[in-house]
Amino acid sequence: MKLLEGKNVIITGASRGIGKGIAEVFAKHGANIAFTYRSSDEKAKALEDELSANGCKAKGYKSDASDFDAAQQLSNDVMNDFGSIDVLVNNAGITKDGLLMRMSEKDFDIVMSINMKSVFNMTKAVLRPMLKARAGSIINMSSVVGVKGNIGQANYSASKAAINGFTKSTALELGSRNIRCNSIAPGFIETEMTGNLSEETVKEWREQIPLKRGGSTVDIANTTLFLASDMSSYVTGQVINVCGGMLT
Repeated sequence: MKLLEGKNVIITGASRGIGKGIAEVFAKHGANIAFTYRSSDEKAKALEDELSANGCKAKGYKSDASDFDAAQQLSNDVMNDFGSIDVLVNNAGITKDGLLMRMSEKDFDIVMSINMKSVFNMTKAVLRPMLKARAGSIINMSSVVGVKGNIGQANYSASKAAINGFTKSTALELGSRNIRCNSIAPGFIETEMTGNLSEETVKEWREQIPLKRGGSTVDIANTTLFLASDMSSYVTGQVINVCGGMLT
């Protein structure tokens, strides 16, 4: 059973990690996928080919979601190329970790801009077509540190906590138009980024988790799939922790 058959989806920051994992699972479930990337044209083309092999339409757009005008243009381009926008996955994000006393204003501002302002920009950009269709699912990628905080991540934690508040307000505003908005808060997910950590550090993380393992991109993708599909038609305004019990 293909849960997203015929749905047109935008996924920001899908060239690697969680975003790529979501795109791969969505393609297997019949979604047509428009994804954004910021740097590697070669990687984007390879992902287009990989996703298209599932029989769906896939196209990469070199676009910066933290730029308001670029987000508006992306929405227009996707509407022209795909005809509708049924699902938006706001996944683009970065970290610039450091203790607060040493954190620069630049490192705070860039994390807030790419992580939080991009969610505002892209949500605004897809509102008109979703409102016209009186349907849509918006899924924002948050983090468990947006719920509980973390040493050395004041900027990242703030950006993810802001996403959760934005999600709830958006759900309240748009529910009457059958547009749902939810957040996913991943815990320790093993991706290319965590591959730079020492094995000892990774082992320490795993030991703190009740399920005694790090999550995979598929774990996050499956939750995103649920929220994008009609299976979650009565779910909105929620922050779903996908963390192996870390926040229990």
